[in-house]
Amino acid sequence: METIYGNLQGLKSSELKQLQKLYHQRLPGDRITTPEFAERLGDISTDINQPVCAYLNRRGQVIRVGVGTPRQTQIPPLELPRYGAERLSGIRCIATQLKSEIPNEVALTAMAIQRLDALVILTVSGSGFERRGGGAFGYVKESYLAHLIPNTIPTDDDSGEVLHPQNAWTVSSPMSLEVLCKQDFLELVNSLEAEFEREFVAQQVELDRDRVLLVGVMTDRMTQEEFQNTLNELARLVDTAGGEVLQTVSQKRPRLHPQTVVGEGKVQEIALTAQTLGANLIVFDRDLSPAQIRNLETQIGIRVVDRTEVILDIFAQRAQSGAGKLQVELAQLEYMLPRLTGRGQAMSRLGGGIGTRGPGETKLETERRAIGRRIARLQQEVNQLQAHRSRLRQNRQHKEVPSIALVGYTNAGKSTLLNVLTNAEVYTADQLFATLDPTTRRLIVPSSSDEPLPIVVTDTVGFIHELPPALMDAFRATLEEVTEADALLHVVDLSHPAWQSQIRSVMAILSDMPVTPGPALIAFNKIDRVDSETLALAQEEYPQAVFISACDRLGLETLRQRMAQLVEYAISR
Repeated sequence: METIYGNLQGLKSSELKQLQKLYHQRLPGDRITTPEFAERLGDISTDINQPVCAYLNRRGQVIRVGVGTPRQTQIPPLELPRYGAERLSGIRCIATQLKSEIPNEVALTAMAIQRLDALVILTVSGSGFERRGGGAFGYVKESYLAHLIPNTIPTDDDSGEVLHPQNAWTVSSPMSLEVLCKQDFLELVNSLEAEFEREFVAQQVELDRDRVLLVGVMTDRMTQEEFQNTLNELARLVDTAGGEVLQTVSQKRPRLHPQTVVGEGKVQEIALTAQTLGANLIVFDRDLSPAQIRNLETQIGIRVVDRTEVILDIFAQRAQSGAGKLQVELAQLEYMLPRLTGRGQAMSRLGGGIGTRGPGETKLETERRAIGRRIARLQQEVNQLQAHRSRLRQNRQHKEVPSIALVGYTNAGKSTLLNVLTNAEVYTADQLFATLDPTTRRLIVPSSSDEPLPIVVTDTVGFIHELPPALMDAFRATLEEVTEADALLHVVDLSHPAWQSQIRSVMAILSDMPVTPGPALIAFNKIDRVDSETLALAQEEYPQAVFISACDRLGLETLRQRMAQLVEYAISR
């Protein structure tokens, strides 16, 4: 179909036919353009008094014609061939402009996002009467040739942070159409791709890791410190999920854009930065609606996931027990079901990685009805798991064994503390969500009656700021260990710079529990890693807390005594 793209308002049918006839043109494969084709573009552009763009493949065939600038007529990223960082798209754009000026950054950004072989800008005269002596190059006064060059992004030596892409392209000086038409197009393209391939090989990284561009949006309700903590945590989540963070793009907005979260210009910057860095995944610092994900993927051309999807992916990798796996699958299916529309083609083209582990895209697209039945079945199994754990708790209560649940922010050191207190062998690592499945162990603590007091201590899944609702629902059987415990030991990583906000996040999640948890004792962990000022601040704000280091076994005897007092108080209430 000879579709004309861009701004067609006010065009006559005869003018549209002239534009459609461009599709029948074919240029020699080794020429960027020909005088005749350039003049024809200039003729049409002059007649309609608007810029015109023609996109050609390497066989010299016109594959797209648009009215407007290269930005206004660009090919959607998902419709472009995807050859990888060492190849160009195999498409060039020949565009006209009515004013004599060098190509602006907007046009060059469009070239970079599409990874075009070249961008040719033809400055055309305002009228056919301005032909210079009636020569063959009458409509075109001057031309510019622009193309990408291998990445020359500077790096900040102090932080190692990759700065915003600069000089990712080169633009020629103005030249005559005659000089432009003598350029050997194939030689130019082959030499460029040879350079890109050398750079690609030199910068090759592990192929099994996602190359991630983070996007953060700071609203008026956030302080700079809160915003930075959010981005730092997101980077850790991506690292835990197995991705490599290449760079962070941020924007400050009074309110989120309803279609794309960030503004249109920032979307273009994200697309260019991702293309320049060779990123294959965009991760946003907040939850995205299904429509926002579709809009962003359409404009950027690579997979877009949100914070919740990264957390779900970590859970999919970490779940070991049958109970954990069924709860993760339930959470994934409930989260992904409304987000399937429009993502099948993009994800099948762009490959796997963060956000694609679990049931699988093909299954999700082809068995939509079966998913609903599967969700119902999983919910039934979670209910059965919930009932089973409830019976275990009732048995403990019948035997009058008090219980304490370890709660806290993820990576606060809960599993390490359980291991040193009870000689358990729970998996521990300096990672977010290293523990998913609850583990219960028996512990003997001193009591006020001088008789040893047996209690059970349960390690639970770590909390996180704005814990995804899908996980809260799916892990309700696990979280009931918290609400049914006689008391809580709230473990806090005092060495974390955002320890105060982490306490607030945990408290907020606990307050949203359907059943009010029992009394809690705060245990500040990792005191071996903090300075005296931080320690003094925590002691002043939380005078009833206990201070420990699970790794160095500091303060454990005091902790056992306080745990005994805690359960005795809880039982006596």
